[in-house]
Amino acid sequence: MAGIEVSGLFGLIHLILVIWAILNIAQARESALVRGLWIIFVIFLPLIGIIVWFFFGPRARGYRRGY
Repeated sequence: MAGIEVSGLFGLIHLILVIWAILNIAQARESALVRGLWIIFVIFLPLIGIIVWFFFGPRARGYRRGY
């Protein structure tokens, strides 16, 4: 998607992470617009999107506060 070719075990792990991130984003308590934007971000910039979502996404804020 972003000009990066992934294959083999790394590609499988990457696919699993993207699916996991999308499912977690879809289950977040944020508005549909926020969830949709995060999902688009993860789909079009998969590696960067997952990293950014993990540290700055909706659920990351709750985990850091201890919820």
